[in-house]
Amino acid sequence: MTGEPLRVTGSIEIPDDELVWRFHTTGGPGGQHANRSHTGVELSFDVTASRAFDDGVRSLLIERLGSRVRDGVVVVGAAESRSQWRNRQSARRRLANLLRDALREEKPRRPTRPSRTARIRRLEQKRARGEVKRLRRRPEAE
Repeated sequence: MTGEPLRVTGSIEIPDDELVWRFHTTGGPGGQHANRSHTGVELSFDVTASRAFDDGVRSLLIERLGSRVRDGVVVVGAAESRSQWRNRQSARRRLANLLRDALREEKPRRPTRPSRTARIRRLEQKRARGEVKRLRRRPEAE
């Protein structure tokens, strides 16, 4: 497309020749233009064959992307615009964001406990809710 690599992070760039583009007509408004012009974009990237990642990053990406990866290939699409160029830009941005999010280091969760006040408040709310439900019942026949 542009010949410039797709920058995922500060240190990771995907060479342009590893990106595979497909174009298709899009539905919706636009009349003959929408029916005849191939403005819809599908961008494919083969994670398993890429030179941009080492083995550790590659396996991390495949694991975190999960069902987004089919046979080692990630596919993103864009068809919002009537312009193929804008859809290409959008697809590049989506792929970069998808890979960046998959590579983001997750903070470990620090387990916490509810405070004593929170536990007491929760029990009081449960009692009040039970009381409301009890008052809705039919009176007991004697």
